Amino acid sequence: MRLLLIRHGQTPSNVLGALDTLVPGPGLTELGNQQAAAVPDALADENIGAIFASVQRRAQLTAAPLAAARRLGVVVREGLREISAGDLEMNTDWESVNIYHRVSFGWSDGELDLRMPGGENGVEVLGRFDQVVHEAVELGQETVAFVAHGQIIRTWTAARAENIDVEFAARHSLHNTGIVVVEGDPDAGWIAHTWNGVAIGGPTVDEPTSATGPGGEPS
Repeated sequence: MRLLLIRHGQTPSNVLGALDTLVPGPGLTELGNQQAAAVPDALADENIGAIFASVQRRAQLTAAPLAAARRLGVVVREGLREISAGDLEMNTDWESVNIYHRVSFGWSDGELDLRMPGGENGVEVLGRFDQVVHEAVELGQETVAFVAHGQIIRTWTAARAENIDVEFAARHSLHNTGIVVVEGDPDAGWIAHTWNGVAIGGPTVDEPTSATGPGGEPS
């Protein structure tokens, strides 16, 4: 199966660089709405058979134009929500953002017992996302779109894609409405093909990006 992992459009908290992970959370900015409206054209060549979105409002608003263009409903699942920031919620300082990334990327590296301060551990986060992946696979569709959140997409991809490691995911942010494309299945494994529209291993994808500062990641 081909899985399109789409980050939501820009939110007011992204502009502030805040760790905003509560449900239902904020809507989209004007730019975020424009980004969401551009998603259907960006995915015009994809044979999308189902669209899932997280329980957070920004993901559902981002999914809406794509769903309308494809005449599909949006399946809303709690398992796709952003990684809870716990005690770090709405913080904007570098240390809080770095703790958030260190813990979540630690899960990708196998340290599943690590717990976000006042939040989830890796077993819980990867388990809930995996559950939605399994549901999508059972649909038997060629391609399924998930509209979710920056850090959970990066963390899950680094944990599950055979050709993406923690160092890569930590060095490469996922911009608003950025897409990671993976193919495979839970049994055979997953291979990532593109990240933010650039082929894995291509001429520009290995350029480092600012992924550890408070510049809108995660949420």
